[in-house]
Amino acid sequence: MRTILFIAFLFSSLTVCGHDTELSIKITNIKNIEGKVDIGIYNYGENFPKVGKDYKNIILDVDSSTVIYKIDNLPEGEYAIAVFHDKNSDGVCNKNFLGIPTEGYGFSNNVKPLFSAPSFDKTKFTLKGSVTITISLIY
Repeated sequence: MRTILFIAFLFSSLTVCGHDTELSIKITNIKNIEGKVDIGIYNYGENFPKVGKDYKNIILDVDSSTVIYKIDNLPEGEYAIAVFHDKNSDGVCNKNFLGIPTEGYGFSNNVKPLFSAPSFDKTKFTLKGSVTITISLIY
């Protein structure tokens, strides 16, 4: 009986831990081939899209009008992505006096904000298996 329970436990552990994921993030419409692209991946609604509150942050050099980044083995679940083109490489999304970004930005699901950043619920997607998210920057 103990052997059967042990074998059942082993198989249940394998099914919980055996999920491989791959998230491909494709950033398009980069207007200037200079600076960096800052990608924030969020897994919690109240943190989105607050700087420094992301689950994972990736900063890539811009070398073409499209940048692709792949991440393996993130836990399955719901995520949202916020991106900005840090053209001058100063580490912040620069804004004008009205608070409107002067550098390119974008969100998962290509949500276009009206008066403020979109909510986590509007930008979230489910990561299960292999997923590609394409974000077209807004200038």
